[in-house]
Amino acid sequence: MSKEKPLTDASSTLRAKEKKEKSSKKAEKRSETSGVTKKSKKDKDDHKKERKEEKKKKKDKSAPTTTDDIPTASDEVEDVEMTTQLLNTLSETNPGSVVIKDETGDLDIKVKAKPLLGALVPFAVPLVDEKVGKKVLKGVKKAARTKTLKRGVKEVVKALRKSSPSSSSSTNNTSTLPAHIVILAADISPMDVISHLPVLCEDHGVPYVFVPSRAELGAAGSTKRPTSVVMVAREKKGRGGKEGEGKEKEKEGEGKEDWGEVYAELVKVVVKAGKGVRV
Repeated sequence: MSKEKPLTDASSTLRAKEKKEKSSKKAEKRSETSGVTKKSKKDKDDHKKERKEEKKKKKDKSAPTTTDDIPTASDEVEDVEMTTQLLNTLSETNPGSVVIKDETGDLDIKVKAKPLLGALVPFAVPLVDEKVGKKVLKGVKKAARTKTLKRGVKEVVKALRKSSPSSSSSTNNTSTLPAHIVILAADISPMDVISHLPVLCEDHGVPYVFVPSRAELGAAGSTKRPTSVVMVAREKKGRGGKEGEGKEKEKEGEGKEDWGEVYAELVKVVVKAGKGVRV
């Protein structure tokens, strides 16, 4: 029995040590968790104050603090002057552009883009500039209204072959106007489509001129497609039976004087453009 006593004492001491270690570990864990989760009243109050200060700073940044940030009447006048300058430059550079005001008051500018031109044919002589080209296209528009216009290579070639050959000197006389005028587009590809037309015009004494854009020529001739060549006639050939002849003559008599003046001006423009080129 004396031998068993020391064993029991040793085991009891080991158990006591283990219990102490466990209790110490639990105490450490509790102290750690309490330090993290639990906060004092002072810490909470400080945290609230910090939040309030941050909100105030944000409000101060959004609101204009100085008088420089507030828009004045002089600033509005400067804005108006800037917009007027922009609109003036827009009207000069791109005529036909539109400016629309939105519901908010902002300006929405729709710029009218100029039509893209292709490569011009090398024999495009005489080629009119933009100012003269507008006059020529205006005459083409009026010819389309009065139905004295022929469009396309086939129709123009037919009309040229039917017309009697005459000398080019007759086109320069103001008393006798030529029966036809031919307007060609200079941005045609392939160029062989219209390369024979200037020679035909010269052989038959018909004045001709080139414009830069086939799209503009087609639009002036009241067609949706681009047009390579157009012929303007001096007089309209009447169509119809005996019953409608009287009414047609009355209408022709009303618009004949106006169209005669327009045609005479168009002839002057075309002949003037070709004078500096032809020998």
